[in-house]
Amino acid sequence: MAGLFARSLRHVARLDRTPFQLQILDLSHDGRGVARRDDGKAVFVAGALPGETVVVEQTARSRHFDEARTLEVLDASPDRVQPRCPHFGTCGGCVLQHLAEDRQIVAKQRVLLDNLERIGKVAPGTVLPPLTADSWGYRRKGRFSVRRVNKKDKTLVGFREQDPRFVAELRECHTVIPEIGMKIQALAALVDGLQAREQIPQIEFIAGDAAIALTVRHLVPLGEADRAALAAFGREHGFAIFLQPKGPDSVQPLEGEAPALSFRLPQWDVELAFEPLDFIQVNARLNDIMIARTLEMLDLQPEHRVLDLFCGLGNFTLPLARRVREVVGVEGDAGLVARARANAQRNGLDNAQFFAADLTQDQRGTPWMRQGFDRLLLDPPRSGADEVLKQLPLKDIRRIVYVSCHPGSLARDAGFLVNERGYRLVSAGVMDMFPHTAHVESIALFER
Repeated sequence: MAGLFARSLRHVARLDRTPFQLQILDLSHDGRGVARRDDGKAVFVAGALPGETVVVEQTARSRHFDEARTLEVLDASPDRVQPRCPHFGTCGGCVLQHLAEDRQIVAKQRVLLDNLERIGKVAPGTVLPPLTADSWGYRRKGRFSVRRVNKKDKTLVGFREQDPRFVAELRECHTVIPEIGMKIQALAALVDGLQAREQIPQIEFIAGDAAIALTVRHLVPLGEADRAALAAFGREHGFAIFLQPKGPDSVQPLEGEAPALSFRLPQWDVELAFEPLDFIQVNARLNDIMIARTLEMLDLQPEHRVLDLFCGLGNFTLPLARRVREVVGVEGDAGLVARARANAQRNGLDNAQFFAADLTQDQRGTPWMRQGFDRLLLDPPRSGADEVLKQLPLKDIRRIVYVSCHPGSLARDAGFLVNERGYRLVSAGVMDMFPHTAHVESIALFER
């Protein structure tokens, strides 16, 4: 281990920190400018935009590419704007605040199309207009890292810095809902005053329509004074405080009965209840728009049976149940499945069935797999849906809508559907679920 550390130090020492000038040629998938040295070696530059001339400092190097950060912009892009957040450039929560919003979504669209062509060897017949919604104060779910820094004599609460070894010292966050984003300093002061402050690694937040929950992860039991301080903070700021002493199943309200957490989807007269650590779409307004486009693309008829894979709490499943004869939702997390069933019952929907199944494993012997469906909806995690697509009997499914949070896995799965299973990629487009970040959410329609 000592030898590895020494080699690492030598690697850092060999970096040439002398500032130098670059012409930025492109934008990478993670929001950094792309340039070339005189010898042709690629350099990825944080804080730079295509067309700019910048002065940079090297921050890392490898055999195939170097990394750098912008020190000065000599010739700015017309698309450059002043970042709203004072922490931009240090905090790793956003990487695109310096790029005009209407150009951010264009850049994300290009990432999607490049991935489809390069990885999947496919192209959509139509590029859909991008879906956009709230670009500030939209993030209703997230996780702050917490770290006590004795050298600064303070506790930091925030997202990771661009160098993920460090926690950003945030005063405010403009992408998080204001009820949370404007109270980060108060939250840091709260934790700093706790006896267990060095044993609290993270705080998660999640907001429903009527309540906001903070879940405090703690590695040691909390004393009465700490519990009282947390309770008082919750009452003062209107937060429901939950404690997490161990894994996700250990979450419990700090005091009394937990408030109900839920959000409504008014267009479909549906209300979804959830727990403090459950997955929900972070951008509420964009979620409504996304569901509407998804149902439109599926071209639903009242007699249809629809299969909704990776269904979670029923975010798509329950609106679908308002439109078709029957919908089957399948999800790997048994807790989410139980809550999806409860949500269906709460909304008076008896035509929605839910099954718990690991969709990365062989499911060909399960009853739901062979029931026969007219439409398929996929909303997988970053790893995509390749395993379950190889198993599904697809011959009677005329339309597939694929909602993706990673363009690379979508492109791979699109190549399989088009080149091996006889579908055509009718249309695809991006959805700006995470403005000011490099995260690319997209949607695609496949048809026989």
